[in-house]
Amino acid sequence: MGYKGRLTGLQSAFARNSLDALLITHLPNIRYLCGFTGTSGVLAILDTRSVFFTDGRYTEQARAEVRGARLVITPQPPMNAAAEWLMENRRQFGHKKPRLGIEGEHLTAAGRRQLSSLVRSSFRLHETRGLVEQARMVKDADELVRVRAAAVLGASLFDRALAVIRPGIKELEVAAEMEYAAKRGGAEEMAFPTIIAAGKRSALPHGRASKAAIPPRGFVVCDFGVILTGYCSDRTRTVRVGRPSRAAHDMYEAVREAQRAAIDTVKAGVSVSEVDWAARNVLKAKGLARHFTHSTGHGVGLEIHEPPRIAAGQTEVLRAGMVITIEPGAYIAGSGGVRIEDMVVVTERGCEILAPSDNELITI
Repeated sequence: MGYKGRLTGLQSAFARNSLDALLITHLPNIRYLCGFTGTSGVLAILDTRSVFFTDGRYTEQARAEVRGARLVITPQPPMNAAAEWLMENRRQFGHKKPRLGIEGEHLTAAGRRQLSSLVRSSFRLHETRGLVEQARMVKDADELVRVRAAAVLGASLFDRALAVIRPGIKELEVAAEMEYAAKRGGAEEMAFPTIIAAGKRSALPHGRASKAAIPPRGFVVCDFGVILTGYCSDRTRTVRVGRPSRAAHDMYEAVREAQRAAIDTVKAGVSVSEVDWAARNVLKAKGLARHFTHSTGHGVGLEIHEPPRIAAGQTEVLRAGMVITIEPGAYIAGSGGVRIEDMVVVTERGCEILAPSDNELITI
């Protein structure tokens, strides 16, 4: 589609959202709309024009990156410059108090007060509630190439984990080996702090790698991801140190079956709540429903967590081109936990698993 097409698509949504202008302040949304990857900037959008404001630190970077919008390098804070430009152009709207869309969910209370004071009483501020995020949910061909490459690189880190996991090694050491492999493979950075949670700590769904040593027996949950050319990956594998008991083996197989059921449900036109139910129903039948304490998945792209949320009560309907995770789990306090996660891209007839691999229980 390209940046110009993304901006045009957003401008076409002005009428149905009763907007006259829009300010984009959330950096991932700025990157999506005009390509800028720095950490300071504001994108101001009217129905036919777009201007990106940043400061002098980013002069060369912005000139190289920004597409589809006019670039203004300003000595003042970008928000101030954008507000000033809007004030200068307010007469074009043809009515007394035009409506300015803002990303309220990404603005602090102080930021909103500042913006309100800058545009004074000339604009009515209106929260857009995920207008850009809605567009970002469906990935275009270029985005799918990027997210697939990130998924493949991220998946390769598990090989390094398997090479170093053993009783006595610290969780942090395993994570460090994986993160070093990620950097050597070209990753810009990790998509989130690597989770290595062993033994009883595997019952912590977000048990970040710690100084704890991997015990002689128990599950080890490995949740990891990279950022490559701006796009994130997310993957979880659970291994077993020492021979698993029958109960441990059955628990792993129940989570594996739940993931398969959810993946089999994914296709365009299906509600995200149906996908969540498919995984949850399997774990309920296995007596593990109360130990599945989080949603079945989430969208992935420029951010590690983005819409849609794959959970009960959510009404979003899957569309071809969405990239989501499928990650059921079961966590028993004082004992251990299991999670298996893959990224999939939704198609008209089903889904494609990105970086597919066998997920049978590996015993170390």
